[in-house]
Amino acid sequence: MERTSNYRLLKIKEILFNETDDFHELGIDELQERLKEIMNDATYDSRTIKRDLQTLDDMDFEIVRNTGKFGKTFFSHQARLFETYQLRLIIDAVLSARFITTNEKKQLINKVKQLTSKHTAKTLPEPILFSQSANTNYELVKLNIDCVHRAIAERKVLTYQYGKFNVNKEFVYHRDGAIYHVAPYALIWQNDYYYLIGLFQETDEIRHYRLDRIRNISITEQTFTKKDFQLNDYVNQSFHMFAGDEIWIKVRFHMNLVNVVLDRFGHEADIKQIDEDYFVLTTKAKLSDGLLNWILTWGHQAKVLSPDYLVERVKDKIRQMQDVYED
Repeated sequence: MERTSNYRLLKIKEILFNETDDFHELGIDELQERLKEIMNDATYDSRTIKRDLQTLDDMDFEIVRNTGKFGKTFFSHQARLFETYQLRLIIDAVLSARFITTNEKKQLINKVKQLTSKHTAKTLPEPILFSQSANTNYELVKLNIDCVHRAIAERKVLTYQYGKFNVNKEFVYHRDGAIYHVAPYALIWQNDYYYLIGLFQETDEIRHYRLDRIRNISITEQTFTKKDFQLNDYVNQSFHMFAGDEIWIKVRFHMNLVNVVLDRFGHEADIKQIDEDYFVLTTKAKLSDGLLNWILTWGHQAKVLSPDYLVERVKDKIRQMQDVYED
């Protein structure tokens, strides 16, 4: 089949995208050689290639020209949709997702690498170095992600069964396998898992469901109108430690935990050093088991100072832990 000028133009664009960047350039002779390899030994004079380069530049495929030694002109395409650090963020997110299989990670990362030059792509991490996947339900999760995503976009009710594994590693359905009818509001990724957040129609309550525990999902023809819903508030209350009544608390922490506290409560947190080893955090927090458990995570390095009823709840938790070991 005869190669048209349009085909040649596309190939020059492809060569520049794949082989040039901020630190790599090609001269006209090198472009001629690359085209010869691709287009069955067809040859093109430098004027033709220069016209093609100008055409690409006019079409907003930016061509950077640089004069090298002895007046030789080099060409490169440096503009990219993603900066290198942004590609790294995407790849690291893929690598850290435990529910994605190693094979899928390879496929995803190879696609991400096609968004930049081959030189930059070589500097990005390979998935084989970070084999973390252990989830055997990944194919199921992929199907569930697709269904939930489409249902949210189309405002259609989902039906499915839901459950979890027992001590014998058998999957057991909740509610004796009854079908759930849920109006999907959001799909989020929290703590290494995907969650559907939606309105459970039977009780008219907002609930969340782990996608790897959903079975036999289906998109119905029933549409819904989304109620007033604050996703951030729901996530904070349901996935973090912020559910419950808001109270003022004072907690003494060891100096080793300064960054832990700032990470949790932000750099605006009210912290004051009281001696060489300790500082006190004064803040509003929502009273919950999550808050208690977080404080107890730090063992003897954290001590609740006030209010008194929070001190008593922490003591009670400690007594319960001690009873377990005494029994």
